[in-house]
Amino acid sequence: MSAPGSAGGPDDQRRPGAAHDGLAREILELDGVPSLAALYAKGVTRPLVDRLPGRGPAGGTPADLPPVTYRVGALETRGSAVAGRLAAYAAHVGEPPSDVLPAGFVHVLAFPVATAVMTRADFPLPLLGLVHLENAVEVRRPVRLGDTLEVLASADDLRPHRRGTQVDLVTEIRTGGELAWRGRSTYLAKDVVLGDGSPADARPADGGSGDGDHEATTWARPLPTARWTLDAGTGRRYAAISGDRNPIHLSALSAKAFGFPRAIAHGMDTAARALASVAARRPDAYEWTARFAKPVLLPGTVDVAVTPTDDGWSYDAWHGRSGRRNLSGAIVRR
Repeated sequence: MSAPGSAGGPDDQRRPGAAHDGLAREILELDGVPSLAALYAKGVTRPLVDRLPGRGPAGGTPADLPPVTYRVGALETRGSAVAGRLAAYAAHVGEPPSDVLPAGFVHVLAFPVATAVMTRADFPLPLLGLVHLENAVEVRRPVRLGDTLEVLASADDLRPHRRGTQVDLVTEIRTGGELAWRGRSTYLAKDVVLGDGSPADARPADGGSGDGDHEATTWARPLPTARWTLDAGTGRRYAAISGDRNPIHLSALSAKAFGFPRAIAHGMDTAARALASVAARRPDAYEWTARFAKPVLLPGTVDVAVTPTDDGWSYDAWHGRSGRRNLSGAIVRR
């Protein structure tokens, strides 16, 4: 067990091992999936603690990611609690009822384990206010209601972005000892610069910032195939299902504290709606990508186009009046 105030996470037990990405890491066993509410509370207090003398990464000094992988050995999906949560998720994003867990719901189940990595004392970026830039998921085999899941999560590839610093959180789901699902989520800490800020420390910035960094007013918009009307409570409802109560999604007041004019929809909520649009035709194994551009302000109306391709579908979502893209991605057969 980690001592209070140590670099460890909630109820972790240490054992040596190699992480799923091939890097030498220490595997820390968690007693179970941690509470997101407790993790967000820790995320609120940590910036205050880091301001104390001798705490937190000093400005202008290098920072490294924690060399650990968190592991939950047995996440059970049988029982009424998970079934009820799955039904609420499916109704919210438009998935048809099924015992196969949609890839976005698997993300929801595993997200607290990745969040625990981000709340460690040695994680160099602040949790609250992180902007989700993009997501890439591999579904290798169906994950079904009733399966027992092994969850592994670690942080990877801390790197500069022209608006701050970005990082990947890598999560894997195994069933029966085999890899079933793998997700890589990229986040941006705006205005956070690690290292000495010199050009030698920087690599070319990736893509858009997730907050309108790359404009989409000149792209050739396809004909919409659907329209989403999202009311002011959309973020709160998805938060109740997912447990992701980041303040930027809950209300205009809490979102303004992080520089947004109103609450914004969860990126994974909008991406999951696009994924649900092809639910009846999705294969058992596929790759699902999402790139988040301009956030969807709540309330808001979003035009959507889902377009068949040779190996699956591409999708785009944008603000109907301004034409500014909110989301793009693809579902590709494996």
